[in-house]
Amino acid sequence: MRSAVTYLKSWFGRFEAVSPRRPDPWLWLPATALLMLGCLMVLNTTYFIGQEKTGDAFHFFKLHLAHVAAGAMMLILLSQFSLRGLRRLVIPLIIISVVMLIALYIPGLGRVRGGARRWLHLGPFIFEPVEFVKLGLVFFLADFLSKRQERIRFWEQGPLPAFLCVAPIAVMILKQPDLGNTVMIVLVLFAMLYAAGARIKHLSAAGGLAVLILVLQTMAKSYRMRRITAFLDPWQTARGAGFQLIQSFIALGAGGKWGVGLGAGRQKMYYLPQAHNDFIFATVGEEFGILGAVIVIALFCVILFRGMKIAHDEPDNFASLLAVGLTASLSLQALINMAVVIGMIPTKGLPLPFLSYGGTAIMMSMAGLGALLALGRRPAVR
Repeated sequence: MRSAVTYLKSWFGRFEAVSPRRPDPWLWLPATALLMLGCLMVLNTTYFIGQEKTGDAFHFFKLHLAHVAAGAMMLILLSQFSLRGLRRLVIPLIIISVVMLIALYIPGLGRVRGGARRWLHLGPFIFEPVEFVKLGLVFFLADFLSKRQERIRFWEQGPLPAFLCVAPIAVMILKQPDLGNTVMIVLVLFAMLYAAGARIKHLSAAGGLAVLILVLQTMAKSYRMRRITAFLDPWQTARGAGFQLIQSFIALGAGGKWGVGLGAGRQKMYYLPQAHNDFIFATVGEEFGILGAVIVIALFCVILFRGMKIAHDEPDNFASLLAVGLTASLSLQALINMAVVIGMIPTKGLPLPFLSYGGTAIMMSMAGLGALLALGRRPAVR
């Protein structure tokens, strides 16, 4: 036991702490506001579900608080890491990510729900490996691309190797099936390649191929085609694939400018599916109106602009690309989620960072923010 403790101390000792600068308030204050609103909305939207399914109206709320607490510990821990410490996480994170994806296909570990193999059971704990993978890939790509700054403008030496590294992981996620998170990973990859200096013509060609693959994958599955049909005209399938989007429209419409008031929304009462998760933004719009929705968007914009400023001011290539990847991952997922809720794009099944109910998703979002806070605490460039 003593030798194990000594080993852990020596291992963690390699991750020296950052400078004593205070965490960036332009990052943690908006995130804290979103987390607090998220807790309030999860309590608000899961009260009846918890009472019906478990007999405890606060069951899902208590689980959510436990996940937020675990995420807070990860955030605080990662926010203390130096740049050298963050770089040392690259290999462990990507190895664990791949192992977790493979473990999904091991009998007794991977579980299938709703026709999708996305959940990993380890004793009493349930993980969604793709959330861990998204964080691990950002670290890996930041390290990989930072070492190719001189060659990034050459297709064979820059973008192509990056695509080849990410492709097997993207295929594994697509096979679960999980098209939404596959799209997320590809978008973050393109954002990081652009930030690294890849040529627009290379990214455009690769983007065209990615869109073609997306179209083919959508046409290959009937349920995805139903989502497209529901997106184009949800009223034609008001009792089927279009039901969720219509209920979202009703919630947003009922909210008007100022909302119906906290707790007074009706759509969460078994009308709007996933009101506590993927469509929590619709509940915010119903109860707090356009004003509340705009405030949520503004808070994400603050995180976006602050994260990109950190990336812009950072002289180290790895740190700059890591800041881009972490910021893009949070911002793009928030953008996609809100675009789905208001009917701008087809349903993707992605939670809203910091607000939606969820275990692995909210913990990994907070872990990513912790790493971004660590980058923000580095000495400013003069």
